Amino acid sequence: MTQQACKLVIVTEKLLLKKIAKIIDEAGATGYTVVDAGGKGSRNVRSSGQPTISDTYSNLKFEVLTPNRDMAVKISDEVAAQFFDDYSGIAYLCDVMEVLHAHKF
Repeated sequence: MTQQACKLVIVTEKLLLKKIAKIIDEAGATGYTVVDAGGKGSRNVRSSGQPTISDTYSNLKFEVLTPNRDMAVKISDEVAAQFFDDYSGIAYLCDVMEVLHAHKF
């Protein structure tokens, strides 16, 4: 069984992990994936490597599959409104042609 979906990707600072996870949960998404991220953007280079003292200032990437675009936009708008003025971050949407094994989605 397959199902169409929308994927929301949010790349931001690691210290926002719990706050963004809460927004995703409260919006009704069934889950998300988080991975360490690094790169270069308007706020300079961010390393995904493990610093020797703390990784507080590293980045992460959320991937959230939502059943529709409206839920993905709602999550993105809330995250941007609360955090993107004061923290580095970007969000983007990807259409998902088919989610395999959609009974778990």
